[in-house]
Amino acid sequence: MSWLCGDPGRPDRPTVALGAVWRDKENLTGTPSRAMFNVSPVPQPFGDPVPAGRATEIVRGAQRMLAELGLASLTEVTLANGRRADVMAVDPKGQIVILEVKSCLQDFAADQKWPEYAPYCDRFYFAIDCDFPKQHIPEDCGLMVCDSFGGAILREVEPAPLSAARRKAGTLSFARIAAARPMRAGEPAPGAAEPAID
Repeated sequence: MSWLCGDPGRPDRPTVALGAVWRDKENLTGTPSRAMFNVSPVPQPFGDPVPAGRATEIVRGAQRMLAELGLASLTEVTLANGRRADVMAVDPKGQIVILEVKSCLQDFAADQKWPEYAPYCDRFYFAIDCDFPKQHIPEDCGLMVCDSFGGAILREVEPAPLSAARRKAGTLSFARIAAARPMRAGEPAPGAAEPAID
């Protein structure tokens, strides 16, 4: 069974297959079980923080999709300019990707800080769910639609390559954050602040 979103009767809401095929081990008859539709967000391992509410499902699906594409990702990463990237990922070639998660139009309208992420990534995407009105997302940004099971890239974006020095500093900071989070997860009150991406 593939998870689909969209409404065939409305051209502004295309049907997109999301995530991998869900296999219901408890129900071998092939019919969807009730448990498949009462899904709670999957907790993040290793203390990787996630936003609350609907954004949690978008973040989880985006991270699953990025992992399927070979990217390693972190959530809630502070940048050197003080902004916080919802999801940051690094691909096998060292390209850095930042995702800005928007769970509703009000969230998008209230937060217009996303252009300040550009100096810290090669590619920038908005990650939204199926109900978000996609026409409000700027055309020059990448776009992906996600649910808690996975995601799909609806609009690719041309890379804007980082300088070698910025890429090295960003990759090193990313690695240090990723290495420190498992240790910090078990601490009731971590003693030092997490480093920012340079």
